[in-house]
Amino acid sequence: MTTAERSRPTQTEAAEIMPFGGWEITPAPTGFGDNETLFRFPAPDDPAPGTARLLILSLYAAALGLAGMGVGVRAFVTVLGGADFWYVPVLTLFGLISVGLAVGSFLSIHRPVLPWLLLLGATGPLAIDVLIAALY
Repeated sequence: MTTAERSRPTQTEAAEIMPFGGWEITPAPTGFGDNETLFRFPAPDDPAPGTARLLILSLYAAALGLAGMGVGVRAFVTVLGGADFWYVPVLTLFGLISVGLAVGSFLSIHRPVLPWLLLLGATGPLAIDVLIAALY
């Protein structure tokens, strides 16, 4: 073992420096107890999510991302032409809410329904962004 390898943090050491206790190292409980973790990094013994499930989630998130890029381009053109003070903060707020929900869907990919609910929830703020950008 070299000096560089000795100085690398291990998973147990990382938990001490990571906020909120670091990564979960055990699989999530199957019951509805108070200790159930909804968002976590996958543990080594977690089964891999199905390929079709991951593909559909990724395509849905990509569609949300492309719609967000369209909103961004439209907002950029509008700001260059002159926009009210509220325009950019409102678009940013709804965009960040949408991105946060989409990220949460991938962190909860081992749950049966939660990722789909989060992606559907991410569609709402993005739809508001699209309406604001298109109608302003």
